[in-house]
Amino acid sequence: MSTDTAVLTRPPARGSVGDRLDRMPITPMHRRLTAVVGVGLFFDTFENNLSGTISKVLQHDFALTGTSLKLILASAFLGQFLGSLLLGRFADRFGRRRAFLLNLALYSGFSLAGAFSPNAAWLIATRFLAGIGIGAEQALSDCYLADVLPKSKRGRYIAWAYTIAFCGVPAVGFAALWLVPLTPLGVSGWRWLFVLGSLGSAVVWVLRRQLIESPRWLAAVGRHAEAEQLVAKLEGTTQVAALTPDTAVLTRPKVREVFRAPYRRRTTMLWIFCILSVVGYYGFGTMAPQLLAAKGYGVVTGLGFSALCFLGYPVGSALAVPVMDRIERKVLVALSASAMALAGLGFAYAGSAALVVVLGFGYTLASNIFSTVSHVYLSEQYPTAIRAAASGAAYSLSKLSAAALPFVLIPVLQSYGAGSLFLLIAAAMAVLAVNVLTLGHRTTGTSVN
Repeated sequence: MSTDTAVLTRPPARGSVGDRLDRMPITPMHRRLTAVVGVGLFFDTFENNLSGTISKVLQHDFALTGTSLKLILASAFLGQFLGSLLLGRFADRFGRRRAFLLNLALYSGFSLAGAFSPNAAWLIATRFLAGIGIGAEQALSDCYLADVLPKSKRGRYIAWAYTIAFCGVPAVGFAALWLVPLTPLGVSGWRWLFVLGSLGSAVVWVLRRQLIESPRWLAAVGRHAEAEQLVAKLEGTTQVAALTPDTAVLTRPKVREVFRAPYRRRTTMLWIFCILSVVGYYGFGTMAPQLLAAKGYGVVTGLGFSALCFLGYPVGSALAVPVMDRIERKVLVALSASAMALAGLGFAYAGSAALVVVLGFGYTLASNIFSTVSHVYLSEQYPTAIRAAASGAAYSLSKLSAAALPFVLIPVLQSYGAGSLFLLIAAAMAVLAVNVLTLGHRTTGTSVN
């Protein structure tokens, strides 16, 4: 018997929890859950782009050497690598809701501590510890929304969540442009950026206390009565008839089964994908201020250009909404990755301020169509019982890759220039597209077990 069919000792009944969730229309509760997850992701993207956005300011205030700057840029991603691994397993064992509350509490506390950094070492340590908290945010959000949304609308509503989320990127850009030149209450402006991120995530923690647990996860761990109660609550505002709950005896798959058929091929694809995806995605966000400085723009001017370029992030996610459930996911991944490669090369060679902003905007727009469809695709690969841990393990590799980026990309920029930097990024995107098209499977409109 294959692993796909071994998840249950018999095929799911017509009235199983998963079947009933997939048959539902979108309800007000679905919209509320999507919005709460999206607001949490907003502060995740705010956090992920914070250090890179103010890297030149930190370099000046702490008199950073090349190594110290790279460690500050890498520290949060190293923490996120660990957090993705640990909190993904935590979510599969103790529930999605508990994992959500834990990761936000860790992030909020240590991000606030980072605002009071007296030196680079303190900042590196707090960024690492905050990273542990925020590391699983995106993978957990993907899994949770895949669990609760009907299959025909899954892509569209995850795209809406990420449209909210990626407003965090221009938000940090414009907040930095506003605060960095100032010293409110005698405190350096960049420190207030950490305070804003911390307070925002604390508000989201309160909102997430009201989230329901994933009915699919409850059913997967044998808590059928609770799963039935939540599905019935969702059905209460729809015309879908409540059917007989699934009472199948579960034989839960283990995470190690991702290395066996039928998951081995998709695991190989996902791991290659996650390692390469951040080269294009975080490579731009992390390196844009450094690249603009190399082109001769000052710190404040560079922050202004970065903020304008970053407006493409939410626009790209919004453009992904109407096409997400109409174009096969892996095809959309490949198309958007190719667009990133072309826009990046144009940005590298742009000779005027207008071209810098236009091509930077085009790059971030394409990258967020890419990112949004990538999150949907990642959430559709594994069954509910191991979804968070298996997806978290794959996603953790993206954090490890992101942590290595400053040590690879900064020397390339310094030694060979912007053209070589974006040639490297374009090559990574080309390999990623071939990988997904050849090894990936079709997921649009399919049910998640």
